[in-house]
Amino acid sequence: MPRRGLSLQGRFRWLFLGLFLLLVLLLFAYLLECTPPADASLALPPGIAGDTYGKEYYQGLLQEQEERHLNRAASLKRQIAQLKQELQEMGEKLKLMQDKKEPPGVQGLTETKDQEPGDLLEYLHSQIDKAEVNTGARLPSEYALVPFESFTSSKVYQLEMGLTRHPEEKPVRKDRRDELVEVMEAALDIINNPDEEDGVEEDMPMQRQTYTEGHFTEGMYRTERDKGTLYELFFDKEESSSFRHVTLFRPFGPLMKVRSTSVETSAMIINIIVPLAGRVDTFSQFLHNFREVCIQQDRRVHLTVVYFGPEGLQEVESSLEKMSREESFSNYTLVPVDEEFSRGRGLDIGAHAWKKGDVLMFFCDVDIHFTLQFLNTCRLHAAPNKKVFYPVVFSLYNPAIVYGNAELAPPAELQLIHKKDAGFWRDFGFGMTCQYRSDFLNIGGFDLEVKGWGVEDVHLYRKYLRSELIVIRTPVSGLFHLWHEKQCADELTPEQYRMCIQSKAMNEASHSHLGMLVFRDEIEAHLRKQAYKTQSKSED
Repeated sequence: MPRRGLSLQGRFRWLFLGLFLLLVLLLFAYLLECTPPADASLALPPGIAGDTYGKEYYQGLLQEQEERHLNRAASLKRQIAQLKQELQEMGEKLKLMQDKKEPPGVQGLTETKDQEPGDLLEYLHSQIDKAEVNTGARLPSEYALVPFESFTSSKVYQLEMGLTRHPEEKPVRKDRRDELVEVMEAALDIINNPDEEDGVEEDMPMQRQTYTEGHFTEGMYRTERDKGTLYELFFDKEESSSFRHVTLFRPFGPLMKVRSTSVETSAMIINIIVPLAGRVDTFSQFLHNFREVCIQQDRRVHLTVVYFGPEGLQEVESSLEKMSREESFSNYTLVPVDEEFSRGRGLDIGAHAWKKGDVLMFFCDVDIHFTLQFLNTCRLHAAPNKKVFYPVVFSLYNPAIVYGNAELAPPAELQLIHKKDAGFWRDFGFGMTCQYRSDFLNIGGFDLEVKGWGVEDVHLYRKYLRSELIVIRTPVSGLFHLWHEKQCADELTPEQYRMCIQSKAMNEASHSHLGMLVFRDEIEAHLRKQAYKTQSKSED
């Protein structure tokens, strides 16, 4: 019996061994069947391998997608690391604050550490809601608005200069340079690796344009001390009127993407409205600029001139007709008004003269010089029922003082520079604005009871500040106010007269040039003394 038991056990062992080998053979056959062929072209679907797009095309696709995913993953890892560090620091600060506030024995009632990151993320996102990112905030006065500062890839245009900073300068401080470089890189990463929520039409990966720093056209940012820093960046598309608009927000921590959208400007007509009385020579200079920029380059504009009084009307009409003949341009309207000049009244008449539905309007003065870039800036920063644009104009000083003599001054085009002794940002002026006709009419337009100079612009600006529309306020490099002598009429109210005199004083020269004029007698006396001493020494 024992031998028989041993014999059965041996047979079972061989049987199990045979079954095991059979399973191994089946598994090996399965793996051979599932292994792809060595020639990748054999694995392509029928009708594809021999078509225009060969093996190299799809290998290129796979490689490009893999690189994009790797770059995206690396970017996300950096952002996650930043977020973790910031959350940890803020969590420690909150814990310290709670420990200081709570009496002994109460610490056990505080929230756990696991709850802190969620609360902090909610707080960071709430900062976007508090800031004017998606909707405007109601503000009490024109001084409550925090203006933007604009920048390009190499320059920053700033309002707060003091006595050391310049209206246009390169970002000298390393932290400012690093900040703008980081923002630029983040925006390019968002555009080149769009999410589904961005609403971008998906092209084939090899057909989609890759944006670089060279496609960046302009940007702006502003910091609200209790909320964070808001960044708006615009990139243009090659040989197209389409722009990419990226909004970023830094709630005193890592950057957070708000949105990334396309802005199509090809159908955006700008109705440039100019109120005018007299000043025929200045109007001729304005038309010269209008021809070069609006007719010969942009060609998406309409000019509306509201002319007050009969004097000079014939010359203005002749200038417009001559321009129309020579440039084959008929998109203009001349509205004669037999009334006393009122800027607000003129702009209101010009807005109502348009009969083709809603349109983007640019309220402009005859002594304003603008560039092609400004027209696109106007289109990008105004949106119906959402936001109005109040650019800060760079106002040029009296060339007779800047260049020592009016005869030594270069042509007007060569005076268009952003230098501290050449001009200043007119941050107290609200006359130049880009806004849609529908918003202007809905807000109630100008206060037509105001006559003469200045105050009606501020009244309209305050209306927008007290509405739910977003007011964009930033210095613009392509908008200049040309110097002209100001006359403050006796008929102005005390407030208007004070504003006129203030503008006249600010418009003459820089702080240093005015100081040289004030101390001119003292300087001349010093020069005479020096000349006398030099002459006395030479005689000895």
